[in-house]
Amino acid sequence: MIRLAAVIGLPAQNAEEYERLHTDVWPTVLERLRLSNMTNYSIFRFGELLFSYLEYTGDDLDADNAAIAADAATQEWWTLCEPLQLPLPERAPGEWWKPIPEVFHLD
Repeated sequence: MIRLAAVIGLPAQNAEEYERLHTDVWPTVLERLRLSNMTNYSIFRFGELLFSYLEYTGDDLDADNAAIAADAATQEWWTLCEPLQLPLPERAPGEWWKPIPEVFHLD
């Protein structure tokens, strides 16, 4: 199992809409995440930042991420969510959310 965390900006004027969308995430989007071995997925908001955490239980993260990205429902979901977000300037080319390293874990 791999623990993954990431951060992205969320301008204050977009917080209400972003949270509204996430009170009822589309079942097809959730199913694709499950099929791609993503579990224990949470998104937290702190001011104008979103923090995501998930656990990956598969054996090919790149292939599972590609399957998520190729999913039509997920692509449509992203068209609603991405305009509300503000990627951080520190992210690498091709990243949307900025991955952040784990510095501590209590098992």
